[in-house]
Amino acid sequence: MMRTAAYLSLLAATSACSLSPDIAEQPTALADMEEPLDLRMEPNDESARLALPIGSFSGIYLTDARSTLAAKLDSPGSAEIGKVVENSPAHFGGLQAGDIVLEVEVAGGEAQTINRPSEWRKIELETKPGTEITMFVDRAGREAKTEFTLAPRVHAAARQLSEQFREEQRAGVVIRTATEVEARAAELGPGAGAVIIGLSANSPWRSAGLRFEDLLVAIGDQPLTHPQQLLDAARDPARSSLALTYIRKGARQTVTANLSDRAHLMREITVPLVFSYEVNRGKTEWSFLLGIMKYRSTAAAWRFRLLWVIGFGGGDADRLIEQK
Repeated sequence: MMRTAAYLSLLAATSACSLSPDIAEQPTALADMEEPLDLRMEPNDESARLALPIGSFSGIYLTDARSTLAAKLDSPGSAEIGKVVENSPAHFGGLQAGDIVLEVEVAGGEAQTINRPSEWRKIELETKPGTEITMFVDRAGREAKTEFTLAPRVHAAARQLSEQFREEQRAGVVIRTATEVEARAAELGPGAGAVIIGLSANSPWRSAGLRFEDLLVAIGDQPLTHPQQLLDAARDPARSSLALTYIRKGARQTVTANLSDRAHLMREITVPLVFSYEVNRGKTEWSFLLGIMKYRSTAAAWRFRLLWVIGFGGGDADRLIEQK
């Protein structure tokens, strides 16, 4: 009896040793970014920016209100008036900081929804001084209407600092807001567009042909008015790809870029004491007759064990090898 117990203890210890080290369970992540240092800084194009037409002046400066008022408004995006310049056309029209811009009519034309600050800046740049503007706003939950006339702009608006955004779940990309020079060359308002400054080695967008410094300007037929719009579209679980328009060296091109799938697949089959089979989060495992035969595999490696003591495997696990 003691010999049997000792044998079982030895067998259990040997079995435990045969399972170590554990095999890698995760495939390469999209968070492994390649980000060239020279792309982290936006281009020095201030002299070119100051040489651009400066457009008209309204006296309002908008901020993105999506994060603070999403629960109050039904629209997917909204722009909030962050500042009204004293004695400006907007000031005389009765607009106030905190108003949410809903729609704008230019010279009595068709109403335009304002979802991002860049859309209003584009209107200011493309509309002549003296043009009548009708603006509908949400003020503390009540809709209000105001009218004012655009004035000539005396000085160029202050330069907007670029922002950087990362998408590591489905696209594997780092982007920054386009400079005003880049955005206006693409017929977008300041603050719109997105420049690729980082890509994962396994990014599906790299496989689609997108490269560093490509200027993304549209998703489908919708202009890209802010980089966050791109991130929201990429993270939409209903989408498996995006039709992206981009500009490379002055040429406008379109590509269909796939999105990585992070679905969680799980299957399990068990016959007590005889057979078990399980697939969970990319790992497959089965065993036969209390583990006499056992097999495990992941996207990175596999391992097979026979009679608890005989094991072999292979794959491409990520490990460090000490040099002697």
